[in-house]
Order: sequence, then C-alpha cells, then structure tokens
Amino acid sequence: MTGFRVSAASLMGSAMERQIAGIIADHLRATTGRSPSESERKSWRRSLPILAHDLVEADLGEVEMLIEYRLPLTSKRADVVLAGVDRRTGGDAYVVVELKQWSQAELYEGNERLVVVAGMHREVEHPLLQVQGYCDYIADFVASLRGDNNAVRGVAYLHNAADLDVDGLFEFATTERTRLFTKSRRGAFLEYLREQFAPDRGAEAADRLLRSAVRPSKQLLKLAAAEIKDREQFTLLAEQRLAYEIVLHVVEKAQRSDAKEVVIVTGGPGSGKSVIALSLLGELYRQGYSALHATGSRSFTQTMRRYVGRGAPRIKSLFKYFNSFVDAQQNDVEVLICDEAHRIRETSANRFTMAAQRTGRMQVDELIAAARVPVFLLDEQFRCGGSRKYEKWVLRLLGLESGGPEPWTGDDHFEVTLAESPWEMENILRGKLGEGRSARISAGYCWRWSDPRPDGTLVSDVRVGDWARPWNVKGDRAVGTAPPSALWATMDGGFDQVGFVYTAQGFEYDWSGVIIGPDLVARHGRTITVREANKDPESKKRSVTDLQYDRHIRNIYKVLLTRGMVGTVIYATDPQTQEFLAELIETTT
Repeated sequence: MTGFRVSAASLMGSAMERQIAGIIADHLRATTGRSPSESERKSWRRSLPILAHDLVEADLGEVEMLIEYRLPLTSKRADVVLAGVDRRTGGDAYVVVELKQWSQAELYEGNERLVVVAGMHREVEHPLLQVQGYCDYIADFVASLRGDNNAVRGVAYLHNAADLDVDGLFEFATTERTRLFTKSRRGAFLEYLREQFAPDRGAEAADRLLRSAVRPSKQLLKLAAAEIKDREQFTLLAEQRLAYEIVLHVVEKAQRSDAKEVVIVTGGPGSGKSVIALSLLGELYRQGYSALHATGSRSFTQTMRRYVGRGAPRIKSLFKYFNSFVDAQQNDVEVLICDEAHRIRETSANRFTMAAQRTGRMQVDELIAAARVPVFLLDEQFRCGGSRKYEKWVLRLLGLESGGPEPWTGDDHFEVTLAESPWEMENILRGKLGEGRSARISAGYCWRWSDPRPDGTLVSDVRVGDWARPWNVKGDRAVGTAPPSALWATMDGGFDQVGFVYTAQGFEYDWSGVIIGPDLVARHGRTITVREANKDPESKKRSVTDLQYDRHIRNIYKVLLTRGMVGTVIYATDPQTQEFLAELIETTT
C-alpha cells in the first residue's frame, strides 16, 4: 500500500507546501515507476495545501495525511486518507478524502449516481459513490480493521465550488459514513473533522493501517457466500465434483498442519473449471475461509465480477488479477484460486516498472507465496469442443506445427465452414443465434479502430466490399447497445461488433466466425504474414523484429480460430487465400 505520508502541520506553511507536487511525484516514481501527469501535479498543488490548512485550523495538525493511498491489491488510489485518534473511542480513525477542483457540476439527466462536470466531455460517477466504494474496500480488506465499517468514513470535498454551483449533487443521500462539502460549507467541514479526530498524533494509526495484513473480512465473505449461493444454477458432475472435494480436503489439511499446499486442476476449455472456481469460493466463504479469485485476463475478470457482483458490488473486489500480488505478504489469504492459470506471465513487471523494482521474481512464485493454498486451474492444450483434430489442423495451417497445411476431412464433434463472403458468414452465425447458440465474429487487426462519433455511435471500420461492421467498444462503458470491451464475448449486443484478439481471448462461444485479413495470406502452399497490412501500433515499432511480428500474428489467428466450441466459419479477404482454403476445406456431410 504505497502512499506519501505527512502530518498536516508539517505540510502547511513550509517549503514542503510549495514543493509538495514534486515530492509526491518523486515518491510515486520511486515506488511504482509511474510518472504523474502535469494535471495531477496541478491538482496536488491546488488541493493538498487547502486540506492541510483546514486540518490545522481545526486544531488537528498532528493528523497524518496519507496522500495517493493505494488500495491494497489494486491499482486504485484515494486522494488522501486521514489517520488519527477517534475522538469518541480513543481508537484508530480514518477518513477518506476525495478532493475535487470542480467549480460547477450537475446531475446527468437527473440520474443521482452520475454527474456532468463543467469542462469535461463525459459523465462521471457521483463523488460520494466513489468515496463510499473506497471506504467499503478498505474496511473489507485491511485486516487490522476487522471489517468494522465505522472505522473508515469518507468525504468528497469540492473546495472550489459554492453550493449553488453543485446544488443537484446534494440530492444523493448522504450517510453517517459519507458526506459532501463545498467551500460554502467549509465551517461545517472543520466541525466534521473535529468530530472525527482528537487533537493527538496520528502516526501510530497510520502505521497500523499501512502495516496491516491484507485479507477479505469475515463480513465480506458472508456476503459473498450468500450472493454466490443465490447465483449457483449449476451442478458439479463427475470429475468436477472430484476436483471440488479434493481442493476442500487440501484446504482443511493445510489449516490443520499449518503447512502450504499447492493444487493444480487441469481440464480443457468448456470442462467447467470456472464453475468449480465459483462453487469453491461459495463453499470456502460459507466455512469462513479467506479466499480470492485471480486471472490474467481483464475481460475474464470483468465477466466474473459482473456475474457474481450483480446484486452486491462490494463482492467484485474479491476478483483480482495475477499481477495484484507483487506486494502481498506471505500467506496473506488462506486460498487463492488462479483461474486460466496458463495465462500466468514470467514476471509481473511491465513497461512502467522501474529498473530498481525489476526483481526478476517469477509471477507464479508471487502467487504461491500469497496464499496458504494456491489453486491453479490450468487449461489442457486443446479447445474447440475437445476436437484435437481441428486444433492440429489450425496449428498446421498457421505454420505453428510442422507438416504444412492439410485438408480438413471432418470431425463428428466439430464443424468447419468456409463462407464465400462476410455477408454469408454473418447470415450463418445469425442462424445459429436463432437456434439458441452463442456466436461472435472476430478478425485480424487490419482495419483502423476509431473512437465513437460525437453522437455516441460506433464507426464501421471493418470493411470488406459492401459489408461493414464496427470493432468492439474500446473502453469500459457501453456505447448504445454495444457492450463494454470486457463483456463483448458474453453480453447481449456483442454479435453486432467485430471482436479483437484481446476481447476474444479467454472466452469460448458455440460458433466462431473469423475474418482472416490481408496480414495473413497463402502463397505457394503455405501461409505467410504481411507486416505492412497490419494496423496494430505495436507492429510499427522498430524494436519488434520481423520474426517476432510473424510469430505474433500467427498466434493471434490461433486464438481467433480456436474460440468456437461447436464450429468455426472462416472467410479470407485475400482472393488467393480464399481459394487455398477452399481446396483444404472439403464439403463434408
């Protein structure tokens, strides 16, 4: 949990006040490798001294300010967490403060949960919702708080706005834990601070917060157990039930012997490993074990969060990413379920990680260390409804296995169809949708990927002749009926956009349509890659060699061609490649 800490009195009226932006920026670079933007620096210079002055004027100069406090096991940061002594109980007290420099804001189309801010071109979450989420998360995961929600309170401080400038925002119901203040209510804000904190040193409270173990609270586990139970609409069969029982046995054994146990569960896509994961989470929570779920796929994690956390948003925080455990302490949680474990990377370092922090520690070692019982759900190396024949055909087509392309002679369990046009592909797949099957169309990155138009509609960038469709949405917000990027493969509305490899990866649907673009063509009996036909900015980098690019494109098409569980429909934009595929794909009955 990184964050720059300083007492209010130390910050105010000193050289630090003038240099605070640079000091925090240096601290963040040293601890995270991230270089803050100039807008962030400006917000620190303008907001932090105001909060420090208010604390000192309230005779609370010894309260600690934890600036840019990172929520445990996430990349999210709260502007400031105040740490001190509770005036009422003498225990530790914490107040999350979100500092907003807004001068004017109003509710978005009367929705009390969304806000439009002057100068910004999109709606944002109501600041009290943001604060409430931070408070809940800290109480749920900082073990020293023992799930006591009253130990963490929060405020949104709009210190540049008068009441009349943000009048509609007060319609959102405040609670004992969350409050909204403006510059018109500065006096009330000072009184609020005096009610929360005694005028004593807050250093020890800050120490306890920063040094605490990190694990989900019992209250959160009870909530998750009830929610998952309500959503369990599946029955574990045969090997699924066996894997489930073995994991539970190992967890009990590890607890009794106070020893670490590692469990590996293997199975092909569609074999129900994620069903096992959810069933395990529900049972572990019911038994009172602290457990987390993690994957290496943003789309997959977002889908799990959406499925389980629909009725209780706090539960979404139990679903993490593999790189969330870099700073985790030994055996922080009792069970860590690593779904889609074949996506574990060599290390958690990325391009933003500073050289001094590139320890070379293996990501799998971080995951094993984080839990008493790490459980790895690992894909066997076949997909497509278990059709090893089709998988081999794809690998040989793409030159990823020796022997060269071979004819497709059919499989009782899997269909391969060559469409004569994108129109035919779409019609075939719409027919499958009408039969109650799931289907999606994806393509190589051979067309530009535009931002939505000003009116909120998507641009039909993927064009083949007179057929045109948009790419999937880029971001986390739906655009019209098009779902957010992470939910393209699983949410209604996704069929009307063309999927990109990173939105398709990790998912299976019954029928997969794949448009092979001009970056992969067939010549002289084999497939070759065409670098200049690809629109991915990564392919333009000189640091990427031709050999690296070639392997990358072949692997992308391997991903796209192996999403279907029942069948795949293929179309190639290059005429020679289409003819080559027609020779390979026989008409089977």
